[in-house]
Amino acid sequence: MSEGYTQDGYVIRNIRRDEADIYWPFRLEALKMHPEAFGASFELSIQIPMNEVQERIHNEPDDYILGAYTAEGTLAGMMGFKREYGLKLRHKGMIWGVYVAPQYRGNGLAARLLQEVLDRGRHLEGIKQINLSVVTTNESARRLYERYGFQVYGMERNALEVYGQGYDEAHMNYFYPAINIH
Repeated sequence: MSEGYTQDGYVIRNIRRDEADIYWPFRLEALKMHPEAFGASFELSIQIPMNEVQERIHNEPDDYILGAYTAEGTLAGMMGFKREYGLKLRHKGMIWGVYVAPQYRGNGLAARLLQEVLDRGRHLEGIKQINLSVVTTNESARRLYERYGFQVYGMERNALEVYGQGYDEAHMNYFYPAINIH
């Protein structure tokens, strides 16, 4: 899909570095509201200076943060994608930092972000699979990923610990179908 398309009133496009002041409060909201869902913590992330936040925002075909914006320009959802580095790992990509603000949930926004990431991955030379981790208490996210063809390949018990409470994560992957050329 082309970058910056509108679907059902939302504009789906990469978050730009000059939008760090919009992105970062949204990311911090995600970390604060759902600390069990992210490896990063609100407590440490809030201390990161804005220039470092800007440096973390990439706009490459294989390293980006996809944003879903309302018609008014409000960031409603996000999903990060990053290709693995290294000669033996470049066939894999990773989804991270998925969050949809509560008032925008339940209307398929996460599905649209996921579809866009999968579509873009099809056009990345050499990408064969996409991995992600999802906390097992987030049933709706896990069902979404399964609907799109992700499969659990492992469970990590007590993957994250938040305020003394352990949370398990399901590690999931999606494999692009092999193209047979005869």
